[in-house]
Amino acid sequence: MLGAIVGDIIGSVYEGSKARNTNFKLFTPYSHFTDDTVLTLATADTLLHGTPYPENYKMYGRNFPNRGYGGRFKEWLASDDLAPYQSYGNGSAMRVSPVGFAFDKLYEVLAEAKESASATHDHPEGIKGAEAIASAIFLARQGKTKEEIRTYIQDSFGYDLQRTIAKIRLTYTFDASCQGTVPEAIIAFLDSHNFESCIRLAVSLGGDVDTIAAMAGSIAQAFYGTIPYDMVYFAQYKLGKQLWELVEEFNETYNIKVD
Repeated sequence: MLGAIVGDIIGSVYEGSKARNTNFKLFTPYSHFTDDTVLTLATADTLLHGTPYPENYKMYGRNFPNRGYGGRFKEWLASDDLAPYQSYGNGSAMRVSPVGFAFDKLYEVLAEAKESASATHDHPEGIKGAEAIASAIFLARQGKTKEEIRTYIQDSFGYDLQRTIAKIRLTYTFDASCQGTVPEAIIAFLDSHNFESCIRLAVSLGGDVDTIAAMAGSIAQAFYGTIPYDMVYFAQYKLGKQLWELVEEFNETYNIKVD
């Protein structure tokens, strides 16, 4: 989960096409956590304390307003309705990483990813995106190779993972759908050689980079098993005491180490 938060914070200032290369500053005074982090923490909270996903997503969204929520999600937050709204946006996949860390069976991961997505994003593509990210995290935790992860995701979800970030970057434009960001995030992980290079590759695409980096970073954390200390410290500083305590509770409950 922390890998997603780090990716979100680092990517927050490069939304759009402000980087387009891997040579950018990781930490800036303007870096901040966005809706990706808020809703990732809401997912973790549900897993820890049992509050239903729709209620937690609404509560966290309202408690942390103006964090870059999508238009339809903002409408949902403003209403009293807890029903989903058939979205295939990448909101379902950006917030699912705690699920990939919390379960020890693949079928459990897939079922919980579907439940978390369906709280709002009950379109088949919204569910598929969440399942793909969560299962990639799970497989990385199980020690599967990158080629094994690539094959499973391609065979199970139909995403084209034979491309490279260098090729995608040439023509990539802003896309906030699952089908237009989840494969790219997974490829950023597959092309990387450590956690930092994964984040840099994700951000270099341009577009919805905080979300792409959040998704990629969550898989990289599971695969590489470590996050550089300066990134952890930066995330802790940006989150503040209360939210950081939730990260620590999640890591302790599910025995997740980040160093």
